[in-house]
Amino acid sequence: MRRHLLAATTVTAALTVSGCGALGVGEEQADLQIYTARHYDLEEAFATFTEDSGVSVEFITGDDAELLERLRAEGERSPADVFMTVDAGNLWNAAQQDMLAPLDSAALEEAVPEDLRDPQDRWFGLAMRARTTTFNPENVEPSEFDAEETYAGLADPKWKGRLCMRDATSAYTQSLVASLIDLHGRDRALEIVKGWVANDVEIMSNDTLLLEAIDTGACDVGINNHYYVARQLEENPDMNVEVFWASQEGAGTHVNISGAGVATHSDNPEQAQQLIEWLATDGQSAFVDASHEYPVNPDVEPEPVIAGFGEFKRMPLNAEAYGDLNAEAVDLLAEAGYE
Repeated sequence: MRRHLLAATTVTAALTVSGCGALGVGEEQADLQIYTARHYDLEEAFATFTEDSGVSVEFITGDDAELLERLRAEGERSPADVFMTVDAGNLWNAAQQDMLAPLDSAALEEAVPEDLRDPQDRWFGLAMRARTTTFNPENVEPSEFDAEETYAGLADPKWKGRLCMRDATSAYTQSLVASLIDLHGRDRALEIVKGWVANDVEIMSNDTLLLEAIDTGACDVGINNHYYVARQLEENPDMNVEVFWASQEGAGTHVNISGAGVATHSDNPEQAQQLIEWLATDGQSAFVDASHEYPVNPDVEPEPVIAGFGEFKRMPLNAEAYGDLNAEAVDLLAEAGYE
């Protein structure tokens, strides 16, 4: 297996408070404290929420593990009202540790599909991302893909030396492999990942580098979150990368979510619930459009760039599998020699 070394920089950041005056951050504490691992495109949506509701918002940002540990350490003294994170497994983990309170919300039950929310209504998906196959149309014909089991099909020797993927430490990779374990069982999932490795998969440190490699012909095919493709196409409409929706004749394309729940010890649970309801309904487009994510609310249309990718069948999301099978996915990747 080849490892791509460009931009392989690891950054560890301390928790920081971010915001602006329009969001209520200033000398007085804001109405709502949000612990968020979602770092991009927050301000505009939440400024709109503040204008609509009069409820001000303050952010404390960090990665998922940091924020969850902070919630746990603070206990009943925590100022957090909302816990917002990326990856369904992280939401499942927070709920399992009793960090999130159950909500009684007809609005959320109507707006968020059943498999994109917690069975006990402790968290709700708010934005959806699809992790699917991307390819250089000058070097690949769509008919080359296995339309039934596209992810498994990339283990076919015909892709040897043509394949780029993300590193084993990426939550995207781990959740995809966890979903393959859930779908096929561990033995078959291990066989698939070993097949990727046998094909001399070139490992990239981020999705942007991966798309650039496909564009330049350094590799022919990869697996990407769809919104990275949208961002790159906005900057360079002539980029030689197209989306192939994976496994449309089978289980469907792997999806993951960014979502939120009300912190168990919130001092403002009603306003916190109001915010989550707004993000899933009136504020859904404001929350997802700038980042090119798909709305979870089926009544909200995706923004034009990703709408241009066409409709697709998604794999049902199993948050428990993403969370509970994460450690097994990490072990499997190591056993397969996937770095």
